[in-house]
Amino acid sequence: MSAAAPVGVLALQGGFREHREALVRAGVETIDVRLPGDLDRVRALVLPGGESTAISHLLETSGLLVAVARRLDDGDLPLLGTCAGAILSAREVLDGVAEQRSFGAFDAVVRRNGIGRQVASFEAPLDVDGLDGPFLGVFIRPPVVESVGAGVDVLASRDGRPVLCRQGAHLFAVFHPELTGDDRIHQMWLAGFDGP
Repeated sequence: MSAAAPVGVLALQGGFREHREALVRAGVETIDVRLPGDLDRVRALVLPGGESTAISHLLETSGLLVAVARRLDDGDLPLLGTCAGAILSAREVLDGVAEQRSFGAFDAVVRRNGIGRQVASFEAPLDVDGLDGPFLGVFIRPPVVESVGAGVDVLASRDGRPVLCRQGAHLFAVFHPELTGDDRIHQMWLAGFDGP
């Protein structure tokens, strides 16, 4: 896929608008991905935060579950998965529901709703490998990364647990970089497959 092709943002549920705005600020053309035909036009895909079981269901009913899995199998779809997007990308999901699906693109065991209820949400500065200065992590009922495989680079941790990981051209965060107005995480992801 050409570097001139747009970057897709999965727009079924959750914080897709904020991701789109961050990518536009980074100078990237974007399209909302709602149907398999939309996916044919994109060079990369954002899986936003939201409700992972709802997004999983909508992926299935829209036909995107199979279409995204096929592109991932072909190795030509870099992902940015944030919060629910990290859950949807994980190799194994703990505390999910029986019908919940995940793509297995993130070689990690992820616990859904790892810190409990919404009132346990918080913000915290993060030291991120490759970024100059701290990044404000906005954690809204985040999942917890219990373990990662050997091919996963942990770029930031909090309380001894990974919160930002890179695996090849993919980037996975359990927090919400799209809510900060700081686009460095999006820029880092884009540089991982588009070059500097």
